[in-house]
Formats: sequence, C-alpha cells, structure tokens
Amino acid sequence: MAELHTGGCHCGQLRYAVEASLGDVAHCHCSICRRTTGGIVTTWATVPLASFRWTSGTPAEYASSASCIRYFCPRCSSQLALFTSLSPGTLDLTIATLDQPEAVTPNRHIWVKSRLPWLSLDPQLPEEDEEQL
Repeated sequence: MAELHTGGCHCGQLRYAVEASLGDVAHCHCSICRRTTGGIVTTWATVPLASFRWTSGTPAEYASSASCIRYFCPRCSSQLALFTSLSPGTLDLTIATLDQPEAVTPNRHIWVKSRLPWLSLDPQLPEEDEEQL
C-alpha cells in the first residue's frame, strides 16, 4: 500500500493528497525559488504526477520560467507545487505545506551555485550545482 500524505495552503482553500513515498527531497537554493516563495531556501519533495490530486480548491498558476509552472493559492498566496516540463512524469511539492512536514527528511541540495553565501543548512547532504534530473 502506498503512503498517503496530505497538505494545503495557509488559509485552507487549497488541499491536496499524494499517494507516494516522499523519498526524493531536496533543498533548492535557486534565486527563482527565493523570489517566488520569499524564503532563503525551498525544500521540495518530488512525487509521481499520477500520485497527486487536488482535494479542495483550484490553484492559481504562474509560469516562472519556460519550463516551470508553479501552483499557489489565489487567496493566501502559499506556493504548494511546481511542475517542470523537464521531468513531465513528476510534480514537486513544498514540504512546508504538508500536514506533517516533520515526517520528511531532505536528502540533497540543488542549485547550490546560487546558494546565499552565509547560509549553512544540512552540510552533510550531497550537493548539486544545478539539478541532476
């Protein structure tokens, strides 16, 4: 039986469920994630697209680059997910929007060439200058 994970935005308008293991979890240091979330790093869990569904509400979409669409709440602006055409069979979820984010353990850093020089986070994890898909 697949793991069931649920999550949602700050105001509760958007809810989602994913039936998959959350084993690929990366701290992203890219400048686009910083600008779109307002955070210094965004931690994503990559899941099979077919395992994900919105259970409540309809997200707004923003094409943050030629290959990426970000999904966020139209009311509270929480960013919940990202789809990239570079990996069309998957979806990335912000682990901060999971109902139980403490159950997820990051296992790598991506886009470290953009990392803020004063940030030290999970230094024992492997690092990728960009992202190896």
